[in-house]
Amino acid sequence: MADDCLFCKIIAGEIPSTKVYEDDTTCAFKDINPKAKVHVLIVPKKHCANVAELAKSDPAELAHIVEIAQSIADKEFHGAYRLIFNTGEDAGQSVFHVHAHVLTGETMEE
Repeated sequence: MADDCLFCKIIAGEIPSTKVYEDDTTCAFKDINPKAKVHVLIVPKKHCANVAELAKSDPAELAHIVEIAQSIADKEFHGAYRLIFNTGEDAGQSVFHVHAHVLTGETMEE
């Protein structure tokens, strides 16, 4: 856990969130600024700065995140979803704890 990390604090329960999934390694909660009808963030409990770092250190966790995304989409919108990882400030990453954005719940434009 990183002391100054927003998502580490959410995982630890220090900052409230609306959790939709949690297990021993992973947590998913609703985005506070949704970009779709359903917008969920999936984060590993282990702190990694970005998806490349997670893929290198724990590829099984990255695959688990994709499985959770599919499960959320299956429940919310017949399995269709968009999965986004922003990596780096210039790509829109604002919290430097890897997180997947799951967007679903409606038909989306390209």
